[in-house]
Amino acid sequence: MIGPVALLGLVLAAASLLMVVVWLVQRRTGDAGIVDLAWAGGIATAAVCAALLSEGTGARRMLVGSMGGLWGMRLALFLWRRNRGRSEDGRYRDLRVRFGARAQVFFFWFFQFQAVAIAIFAVPMVLAMRRPDAALTVWDGLGAAIWILAVGGEALSDAQLNRFRRDPANLGKTCRSGLWRYSRHPNYFFEWLHWFAYVPIGLAAPWGVLTLLGPALMLFFLYRVTGIPVTEQRAIASRGDDYRRYQRETSAFFPWFPRSGP
Repeated sequence: MIGPVALLGLVLAAASLLMVVVWLVQRRTGDAGIVDLAWAGGIATAAVCAALLSEGTGARRMLVGSMGGLWGMRLALFLWRRNRGRSEDGRYRDLRVRFGARAQVFFFWFFQFQAVAIAIFAVPMVLAMRRPDAALTVWDGLGAAIWILAVGGEALSDAQLNRFRRDPANLGKTCRSGLWRYSRHPNYFFEWLHWFAYVPIGLAAPWGVLTLLGPALMLFFLYRVTGIPVTEQRAIASRGDDYRRYQRETSAFFPWFPRSGP
């Protein structure tokens, strides 16, 4: 078995190599959106490899590895189905325009940042696998319950939005049905909640407090970097006053009852 530092170093090296390959594919296809799929797949692969190589009880390594692997695979498959046959995501088209002749240099380092993110988000899983209890405990059960709620909520919100978008009558409108009535970004909320699944399992492990890196960093990325700000900017550009009214009526992130509306 491999210690946590060496294991995370291996994850980082493998993820960095993966992102070099993905960057080369992006150069050929002109679609940088592939990095989102690669990030999700990288998380899944890191979880499975950690379960095979990490120190810790076999049952717990299998539990945590399955949680991280299935979450990443579900997200990767969803992104592949959603983007199949479509042009490059508008976020990346905007970046190509913004950086112009330097776009490929920017994308190279942006993709490498995703490799670093894979290694960082592997930390909670690796620590959870190293909890010292020889057998599974109630804390493992609590982590699994949070995982089920989070992955189920994320999958449901994705399905509800896809169903809304498939109806031609909804073109230019904002989804306000299902979970989207209570949060403008329920998919992001449940993605964030997923990272809490590893906290009760790993908190008692050496350096277990670092399991909080997952939810803390994901909240920062979603609120301040690539999540809500970019998504809402594009939503206002495409839906205008309809989305501005949705912003006034509906919680940005945490699900809550709408202030007013249909």
